[in-house]
Amino acid sequence: MKTNKILTILGVATLALSVSSCKDFFEPKSPSSIEPDFVYTNLERVEGAVAGMYVPFGENNSYRNRLVCGYQGMNTDVEHNTKNSGLADYAIYAMTTSQGDLSKSDGKDPWGYINTIIERANLVIEGIEQYGDFEGSNAALYNYYLGEALFIRSFAYSEMVKLWGDVPPRFESMSKNPEGMNIAKNDRNIIYAQLRVDLRRAAELLPWSAQCPGKMQNYTGRPSKAAALGLLARIDLTYAGYGMRPDYIQVGGGVPARVQLNTKDEALRKELYEEVLWATGEIIANESFKFKSDYERIFRDLCEDVESYAESEWIWEIPFANGTRGQFLNYNCPKGTDAFKALKNNTSGSTNSVQALVPSFVYDFEAGDKRKDVIVMPAVWTNDNGKGITENEADREIYFPGVAAKDNRLYQKNQNIASFYLGKYRIEWMSRERNGNDDGINYPIIRYTDIMLMYCEAALGGITGTAVDGANLTAAQGYFDQVRSRAGLAPKALNMENLMNERRFEFAGEYVRKYDLQRWGKLKEKLVEAQKQVFELAAHTGNYAQTGDTLYFKYREDNSFLYQGDDRTVEHAFVIDSIWGLNKGEVGPPATFSKENGWVAKNIYSSEEGARLTPDTYKLYNNEENIDNRQFYPIFGNNLGSSNGTLWNDYGY
Repeated sequence: MKTNKILTILGVATLALSVSSCKDFFEPKSPSSIEPDFVYTNLERVEGAVAGMYVPFGENNSYRNRLVCGYQGMNTDVEHNTKNSGLADYAIYAMTTSQGDLSKSDGKDPWGYINTIIERANLVIEGIEQYGDFEGSNAALYNYYLGEALFIRSFAYSEMVKLWGDVPPRFESMSKNPEGMNIAKNDRNIIYAQLRVDLRRAAELLPWSAQCPGKMQNYTGRPSKAAALGLLARIDLTYAGYGMRPDYIQVGGGVPARVQLNTKDEALRKELYEEVLWATGEIIANESFKFKSDYERIFRDLCEDVESYAESEWIWEIPFANGTRGQFLNYNCPKGTDAFKALKNNTSGSTNSVQALVPSFVYDFEAGDKRKDVIVMPAVWTNDNGKGITENEADREIYFPGVAAKDNRLYQKNQNIASFYLGKYRIEWMSRERNGNDDGINYPIIRYTDIMLMYCEAALGGITGTAVDGANLTAAQGYFDQVRSRAGLAPKALNMENLMNERRFEFAGEYVRKYDLQRWGKLKEKLVEAQKQVFELAAHTGNYAQTGDTLYFKYREDNSFLYQGDDRTVEHAFVIDSIWGLNKGEVGPPATFSKENGWVAKNIYSSEEGARLTPDTYKLYNNEENIDNRQFYPIFGNNLGSSNGTLWNDYGY
């Protein structure tokens, strides 16, 4: 059999386990042998094998960077990838099979790393099932580790399907099945069906976080019963919804593909929605404390390394080591330059931020939605003597009172509306210093509000309207209103249109929207609509007739944002305050506007690099016809070449 280097398993003895650590769990001593009966009859060595599943998350070109920096999940009607001046081919639905950033000849790429996670999980599952001590004093730990391995394998496979669509179903290790590398790509429904079985079993083995054994207790970085049930619900909704699919699996591809239901079996869809109601209902009944009353606090907790499960809304996060591995914040925080060196909790300088907001989305919030100030960041931190805001020295003295003209100051500089970055993850919210691109902020995967809104979706019978007997629509309406109330909004009737719209605002920038739109069969529709709306906004027509070109704001001094180290050279920090012009109807200056009172007026279509939004300067997709053929990654040439003909591409790649 041809050897495939992409899936070469390193073995417990050679694991570099510290690369994705957050706790001592990820730094076990390596055993001197990797024979299964040696590893899985000793709890310390079992812990080492379990830790090995996590290692690929922290590798370069995996979840350390590529899979958290806009290579997946964009573009949508909310998020816009700004890399390559907004024309990155993987974001504008123009990817090719030779994508160098995502495909490596040595297998150190997303396909290789996710498959490695699956293979390592297979080994752990088989080893614990065969050799685990389920009757002795360590039974709780063996049960937990088995449930954890089932969960990690399920997560990895859900990611494979999310990224590539149909992939090979390999649920046995190559040690058990040496022909495993010859398993062909197959219908993703086979994988969905197996993940349902595995996650229900994982949910039986895993306790609620408060009852998890040892270091896993009350820790967001390790899965619990709620994580297994939440992932099950997410997979079930996907299975019951729509997807871009070939009409049937044919070796070599060439089969017409279209957006269609993942299953045409109405009874199965009903069963799936019922399972979602059960899974999410269990979480809600047991962990209602997870819903946080302050929307901003959800994201501050992530930036502040709040990993106490009882204190956080996050149900599961991929754990990364503080400052040594993982670039989630670096790629998803508001963009910044070396001016960041004057910013609180930062000694590194610039960021590689890629996630900007679609300009029309900024104006789509309901009046009074508290989430807007958290999500929308219309400025970047700048460190100079104020020339970045105006060349006029007299005006600078008005805008920044009490600062000598020659003195540097840290301040927020307004941006072109095409460069309004996501504001949910911010360096100044960190509880420790950021000293490099590897900030080590955990990658958040599932949070409690998603559980509530998935319950609502299932109660409605999902996008297909498949009626669920006995669905508690009253409870669902209550959960929906609870989410809106936290945002400062009045109750609204729960229906699929309102639910789809609510999820748009609640989960903006969390790598959720694209996959929501896919399962609703609306990705192309919403992308085309959003592109049209962007140009309506620029022209002030249609739904955006009551918008203007100018952003009005004042500055407020707040020195708590300054870097606090001994070598601090900046003594004043100013934040944008009293913003006017980012809501429909806010056309022209506010009633209190005057330069003498410190008001600044800036055109939102002007910046150093920007012009007005036009089809030549702003693209969410390359061309409309290709959107439905480029929703997934292709299986890249390097991977195809080592597959013995068991892999192929559909969708015209």
